[in-house]
Formats: sequence, C-alpha cells, structure tokens
Amino acid sequence: MTKRWVAAALASATLGLAGCAGEFNRAESGTVIGAVAGGLIGNQFGRGSGRALATAAGAIAGGIIGHEIGRDLDEEDRRMAQAAEYRALEEGPSDRPIRWRNPDSGHYGEVIPRRAYREEERTCREFEHRVWIDGRREVMTGRACRRRDGTWRNVG
Repeated sequence: MTKRWVAAALASATLGLAGCAGEFNRAESGTVIGAVAGGLIGNQFGRGSGRALATAAGAIAGGIIGHEIGRDLDEEDRRMAQAAEYRALEEGPSDRPIRWRNPDSGHYGEVIPRRAYREEERTCREFEHRVWIDGRREVMTGRACRRRDGTWRNVG
C-alpha cells in the first residue's frame, strides 16, 4: 500500500466516524475518532514492515487519549499526552504522576499509573489522566493492557 492510499483511507474513516458521532456518546466517539487519527499519525513514522506497527501503536495511543478530553486538545497537546500515557504505562512508578506541558497552548496534564497486574497472561494497569485546559481540570480514568507486540491497548 502506498503512503497516500493509507492516509486517504484513514482520513476517510475518521470523517465517516465523525458523521456517526451522534450514535455514540462523546467519550465513545472521541475514543474511536482518536484511534483512527492516532493511526494516521502513526502511519507517517514507520518504514516498511515497521509502518504497520507504527500505525497500530498510534491507533492504540489515540484511543487512550481520544476520550472526551481529547476534543479540546490540539495536535501537539495530544502528542504530548499520548507520550506521557505510554511512559506512565510502560515504566511509570505506581501512583506517581508522569507530567506533560505544552508551552504553546498552555495546556498540561499528568498521567498517574496504578500498580501493574496480570490478566489473561497480559500485563495491565489502571491509570488516571488529568488534563488542565484553560484553567479547568478534566479527568479520565482507564485501564490498558500490553499486547504481545509490546503496544498498550485501552480495555476500559
């Protein structure tokens, strides 16, 4: 597949899902749209067979931050938030915040990972992501599990 074809397909899917947003609540539609957008972003970074992994990793990260709070964040905010979520899940000490800040938008946040545990032979963690947007705090909680390929998947 060419880079343009994949980008066009993902963009089309995002627009199609945005049109269906009325059928979902805002959190659900934000998660789905965020996952597709994250896949589009991830697709721009991989090369060869690594492109598929980068696309999948972007989609997983996009699903995590694509929740309702993601609607008020710009692209750089989301990139920083996604990177903080990955660091928190992958290596963050339990109950210690991993912080991010975008000096351009003034938005910032912290991801607080909880204790890792095993579920169906996967490592999983609950987390809380707090984001401050224009002085108001938004909070999202979630649970993610590491897949066999090393990426994290939001599972609730």
